Amino acid sequence: MTTTLHRTTAQHPSTDGPAGYVGPTRTERLDPIRWSSIRSAYTTRFVAAAVDRDPGGFALQSGEDLRPAAGDVVVARVTEIGHHTRLESPVSRRQLMFPGQEIMVAYGNRYAPDQFLAHVPDHLGPTQLVAGGGIAAEVLEQHDRIDQATQIEPIGLLTDEHGVVNLERFAPLSIDTPSVRVVQNVGRPRPPVIAVLGTSMNSGKSTTLACLVNGLTNAGLSVAAGKATGTGAGNDPNVFVDAGARRVIDFTDFGQPTTFRLPYEQVRGLLTGLVAELAADRPDVVVVEVADGLFQGETARLLGDPAFHGSVDSVLFAAQDALGAVGGLQVLRHNDVPVAAVSGLLTSSPLATAEADAAVDVRVIDTYGLCAADTAVSLLPEKRDR
Repeated sequence: MTTTLHRTTAQHPSTDGPAGYVGPTRTERLDPIRWSSIRSAYTTRFVAAAVDRDPGGFALQSGEDLRPAAGDVVVARVTEIGHHTRLESPVSRRQLMFPGQEIMVAYGNRYAPDQFLAHVPDHLGPTQLVAGGGIAAEVLEQHDRIDQATQIEPIGLLTDEHGVVNLERFAPLSIDTPSVRVVQNVGRPRPPVIAVLGTSMNSGKSTTLACLVNGLTNAGLSVAAGKATGTGAGNDPNVFVDAGARRVIDFTDFGQPTTFRLPYEQVRGLLTGLVAELAADRPDVVVVEVADGLFQGETARLLGDPAFHGSVDSVLFAAQDALGAVGGLQVLRHNDVPVAAVSGLLTSSPLATAEADAAVDVRVIDTYGLCAADTAVSLLPEKRDR
């Protein structure tokens, strides 16, 4: 083990000179044998691939003065199993966790009304695993019907020759630097874009999107799909692939473990960048999910943003009940967002479907009815200059 000096910063620690240093930190090279027993999370999949290639090029840095930032990668020890009993692997396998195991996850903020409100702590002390996709954060509030969060003890931030490892640095896509395919596609008309939004978390958005993708695919159309905001996990992208999407990407491909509490300009950039990236493959249709509910901070702000209206042609709205469908339509129309239909969790109940059908002036379509080619195609927005 070696000792280095560290400069306190609101973002990432630095080792670029003596000015401002307040105390020692400890740096320990990552031994390949040790690395082989550390379980990586889905959010860290691009970093894990780099470590697999050269474990000796990475180290763990610890110390009381370290201040992690969202996206920083940390190796931690599981100390107590709570709500999340499994860690999603880079290939989306649900790995059962045991106390004492070492895991590699990323710091991130979490907004989940039926689970946790959590933020990135200002220390490297004990904290919690707040999402199975691999998010470390400090719980501020939680739903009273779930167990306490799984407890973890950070061992050290992952570093390499460039400093603290952040997911953005290893991500294949960037909102600041468009990919070659996006640059080559500039000036070409983009395909129609349908966004799937919902009343809240667990209103059926991802299933609705997957069924729409399947219906459009059944109609012989090529479809690209993505998730612009949310909490990093592999289940939804995999479902979109299973439904028939030709290409699937989400915000984690841009190096974000979650989008909650990101600077709004980055949230906007994720939406527009994701649409541009999916459109660059020149599919017939692009379908994009915006996570959480209409009143979630970033989502609410997007609805009134010209960038949203310039990137999305129509919305398929997922609701949990008839009242949610009515309220959601009011919010969307207040923001001049065109709504093609209502679907989602409410359609699992014939009574709730009938209530909604009588209360709204757009079609209410059974979620799995979207798999029918004619139904899916009927939701395509009218052609306009794009």
